[in-house]
Amino acid sequence: MGALAALAALVLACLVGPLLAARAPERTYPDLRQLPPSLAAQPDAAHLGPALDRLAFRMRAQVERATRAGAGLELVLTSARAIDPRGLVYLPRSDLFGEPRVVERGGDGRRLVLDVPVRSLYFPLGTDVHGRDLLSRSLVAGRVSLLIGLTATLVALGVGVAYGAVAGFAGGAVDAAMMRVVDILYALPFVFFVIVLVVFFRASLALVLIAIGAVEWLDMARIVRAQTLSLRARDFVRAAEALGLPAAAILRRHIVPNTLGPVVVAATLLVPRVILLESFLSFLGLGVQEPQTSWGVLIADGARSLESAPHMLAGPAAFLVATLVALNAFGDGLADALDPRSDVA
Repeated sequence: MGALAALAALVLACLVGPLLAARAPERTYPDLRQLPPSLAAQPDAAHLGPALDRLAFRMRAQVERATRAGAGLELVLTSARAIDPRGLVYLPRSDLFGEPRVVERGGDGRRLVLDVPVRSLYFPLGTDVHGRDLLSRSLVAGRVSLLIGLTATLVALGVGVAYGAVAGFAGGAVDAAMMRVVDILYALPFVFFVIVLVVFFRASLALVLIAIGAVEWLDMARIVRAQTLSLRARDFVRAAEALGLPAAAILRRHIVPNTLGPVVVAATLLVPRVILLESFLSFLGLGVQEPQTSWGVLIADGARSLESAPHMLAGPAAFLVATLVALNAFGDGLADALDPRSDVA
């Protein structure tokens, strides 16, 4: 139950968190790149000066003095020529400052004294190489990773349960032929299969779903087939056959419902494996592509900046590890709860 609560909190954060965030995940702050995690407001003194110099250069002026006073800033700009007031629009466009107010104009417009509000920005997980909020991006990336995990698992459930139930119930030559197909698919190298798909199709979220769903149903088919073989000899199945029920009805009413216990447990353990597989593909550049992102993409970006900004790897990796641990713990607990021989049940 603790793992389920943690998992629900992670899912809720990924779904609702980006909607409540003050900054869009794609919003860049060029003056606040690779900020370490901190609860302090930005821009601080170390980043205020360079940001003002960059904006003053765009306004064709120089910063003579910048004095911080509470939530505001007294800014003095000078230039060899008259400063165009329309250039002041660069200050609020940076999202670091508010609308400036001209306090004093001197030297025929070549000197301006401005009262500039300074915004308070918070980046609990820091920023990436482009100055984007890592917390917002990690939550949005969690949506994609969880979507891939759930969708691929549902595909594996649909295909694997149907395939395994038919193979196990048919038996004989049909079962042998269907299982040989599964063995052949097992023998195909997964990464090579994905590379072949990328050669013919552009790497995308849909391609990742197809590639993972095309191979992850194999284990589910084997599990369901084994359960079906043990159920075929049960009295209630023989009774249904004696009553003249067709094979499809027996599968639908008796075989598949009685395999749901092991199937549900296998599905809960399949979700973290799919998420980890997607992260591996995205880390190699074969998975989700920009502008979309996932935990694998963020971890790959963090690995490239490990020496200069290790927090870029730590934040997304923490989300991924927490989700995988919660899913695996939930799957283990569910297996104990559904096992009739267990004391938990």
